Order: sequence, then C-alpha cells, then structure tokens
Amino acid sequence: MELALAPETLARWQFGITTVYHFLFVPLTISLAALTAGLQTAWVRTNNEKYLRATKFWGKLFLINIAMGVVTGIVQEFQFGMNWSDYSRFVGDIFGAPLAFEALIAFFFESTFIGLWIFGWDKLPKKIHLACIWMVSIGTILSAYFILAANSWMQHPVGYRINKERGRAELTDFWHVLTQNTALAQFFHTITAAFLVGGAFMVGIAAFHLARKKHIPVMRTSLRLGLVTVVIAGLLTAISGDQLGKVMFKQQPMKMAAAEALWEGQDSAPFSIFAVGDVAKGHNTVEISIPGILSFLADDSFTSYVPGINDINKAEQEKFGPGDYRPNIPVAFWSFRWMIGFGMASFALGILGLWLTRKKFMLPPGLRTGEDEVPNLVLFKNKALSPKFAKCYWILALWTLLFPLIANSWGWIFTEMGRQPWVVYGVLQTRDAVSPGVSQGEVLTSMIGFTLLYAVLAVVEVKLLVKYIKAGPPELTEADLNPPTKIGGDHDDADRPMAFSY
Repeated sequence: MELALAPETLARWQFGITTVYHFLFVPLTISLAALTAGLQTAWVRTNNEKYLRATKFWGKLFLINIAMGVVTGIVQEFQFGMNWSDYSRFVGDIFGAPLAFEALIAFFFESTFIGLWIFGWDKLPKKIHLACIWMVSIGTILSAYFILAANSWMQHPVGYRINKERGRAELTDFWHVLTQNTALAQFFHTITAAFLVGGAFMVGIAAFHLARKKHIPVMRTSLRLGLVTVVIAGLLTAISGDQLGKVMFKQQPMKMAAAEALWEGQDSAPFSIFAVGDVAKGHNTVEISIPGILSFLADDSFTSYVPGINDINKAEQEKFGPGDYRPNIPVAFWSFRWMIGFGMASFALGILGLWLTRKKFMLPPGLRTGEDEVPNLVLFKNKALSPKFAKCYWILALWTLLFPLIANSWGWIFTEMGRQPWVVYGVLQTRDAVSPGVSQGEVLTSMIGFTLLYAVLAVVEVKLLVKYIKAGPPELTEADLNPPTKIGGDHDDADRPMAFSY
C-alpha cells in the first residue's frame, strides 16, 4: 500500500491525468486554427457564402476548444513547482528557456491575433482579418514547437553541462536544443497527428449533419475537406512516426525494445502483433510476430541486430549503477499498438470516405443545390446509397471523430512511460525529481481536486460543443456579407463598442 501511495507515484498519476486531459485540446486547437484559416481564405478568394458559414461554424468550435486548452494548460506549469521542485531546480536553466519562448513569443503572439480575429469582423478589411487567423495558426504551431523542443530535451538531452558545485544542469547551446533531430522528428510527428485529429473532428461532425440531411452545402464541403485532411495527415503521420522510431532506436533503445516486448537481442528482429509475457522472468509465454519487420523499422534493414530488454538493462546497470532500468513493459507494449491501431483506423476510414465521395455529391433532380433540407439520401457517385449502408457509413464517420484523440493520448503515454525510470534520459531519474517536502496527503488532495475540476470542465466543454454543433452553421447577416474596406469600418462609428462576433 505504501508503494501505491508514495508521493512519486501519486505525483506521476497527477501529472499523467492532467497532461493527457490537456493534450485532448492541443491537437484540435492546432489543426482547427489552420483549417478555419483555409476556409476563410476560400471565402475571401471566391465570395461563396458556404465558405463564410463554414468559417464561422468551425471558428466557433475552435474558440471553445482553445479556451479550454488554455485553462487546462496553466496547471501544467504549476505542477513543476508543486510536485517536481527537484526537477525544476536541476533543469530549470534549460527547460525554462523554451517555455519562456513559448509564452513570450508564441502564446502572446497567438493571443493578440485571436483577439483581433474575434472582434475584427466588422472593423477590419477581409484580407487583414484573414491574416489575423493565419497568424493565430502560426502562433499555435510555434507554441507547439517550443513545448516539443523542451520535451525532446528530456528524451535526448543536448546543449548542456552539469555544474557539480551547484548541482544542476546549465544551458550551453540553446540552438542545439531547438534544432536537434529528436525535436524535429517529434514536431513533425505531433503536427501531422494533430491534423489527423482535426480532420477526423470535421468528418465526424459533418457526417452527423449530413445523416440528418441538414446544412448540405456547408457540411458537404466540410466533409470533403476533413476526409482529404485525414488521408494526407494519416499518411504523413505514418511516415513521420517511422522517422521518429529510427531516432528513438538510436537514442532510447530500451523504449524500442519495450514497445515490441523484445526480451533478447536478435538479428532480423520481429514485429510483435500480440504477446503475453512474464516480466519477472523476462520472456514471452505467447507471441505472434512477423520476422524482420522490427529490424527494418529500426534500421531500414530486415537483418539488422536489435538489442533486447534484458541486454539493454544489463548495459545500463553497468553504465549507471545497480537498478532496474526497464519501463512498465505491458503499458509500453499495448500503448504503442493502440496508438498505431486507432491512428490507422482513422486513415482507413478517410480512404473509404474519399472513395465513396470520389465524384461530386449528387442531389435529387430539380433540387436547388443551396437547399438545406433534403428529402432523400445524399447521393454518392451518381447513385443513392442503400439506407442500411448509408447508416453504417455515417456511424463509422462519426466514430472517426474519437479515434485520433485516443491514438494521440496513447502515443503520449507511450512516449513518457517508455522513458522511465528517467525523467531526463540518462541524466535524472524520476524518483530524484519529486518535491521532497510534499507529503502523500498533499499530493493526493491536489490530484483528487484537479481530477474533479477537470471532470466538471469536461462536462462544460462537451455541453458547449454539442450545443453549437447541433445548432449548425449560422445564418449570415448583411454585415457578414459586406465587411469594411478600411480598418475601423466604413462608417463613423468609432465610439461604438467592438462587437463580439459570436
């Protein structure tokens, strides 16, 4: 019982709960900002009303999501001082630098332009207003990069030295921290996965409305945009994941071995499809695998040697001293598979959707294409889908909304759990990073408090999203269709308070 309630264990649970919860909003914020900007660009270029309605609809969902992301993200910073003070003291000189850049450059930059975008619909010319949402999108991506650079340093510390007199790590090359291959590979993988989330979110909601035969022009466009995004992002996520895996194999071989439950090193190492093992004895009792695939994933060769968990554990004991340097093998093994499985399921559903809609949606003869209410099924490829197949398709498309979120969550669990027992790989162990003065009761109280608070926020978030998703795209006003041609508006209304667009 003491182990279960140890401050380190509780602190890890608290950080895991709050971080995974927060990261539900991050990829959706990154992708929705860019997708909304793309839709607004289409409106500025074409003056087609469906693009403006789509911009306002997805923009509203983006704003709800980013607000919740900011609220939940603030907690992450506090936790470093509350539960991880020894970590903060040891690596603060390095870890604080990218976080400061994220706050001062990316976050403030993003916040400034999001304010201009929200309140500038009736004050800014179309192109300047459009530039604001693109600046927001750039800000979200910059923010992600600085955070991922900090996390990548924990995975593969570079550009530092240890000051033995002060007992801390000190930054020597900030540029190296920002541009090391771990940061670049992790950024590419995370951003492509974020667009997989946003595309699936768009597909699921568009499918919901199309199944009800509502808002056809807007949702038809949104569905196609979402499907294209899912397919492109899914393909790029697989490519970037392969590159990140090769980097991981060189820098954290234990994580690669744990992901495949490979206990003993071997040539032509297999990719394990399913395995049940005995962690205490260090071997698998049941295993279904494909020979050579792991070697290829790790080193681009089907015959390369891949070290096993037992080999790496012995090597790290010799290098770092006595101890168990294995992560939680079942968590690493299954989280890796759930990440890949749910991510590729989204990609497959995107391919299916593109195939079904490979020709323009055809509406019943005589029906105006701008009509929102359609008495029959939306048609694909000049043919009506059978009611049963159409229902199955819409259900699958709706489920697509959740799959990348699940994949992203398990991906981060694998990334962080697979690094254990290190909080900074090869430099600082997790047990040495916990705040020494925090008791079990204090950590347990804060963990329960944050978990309950986040549960309440989850209810608020879901209710807001459901409310505005059901409402659908807004009707346009005369002011929407005729934005000002100069900054401040075309009329003498300087004393009129700024209007909140939503």
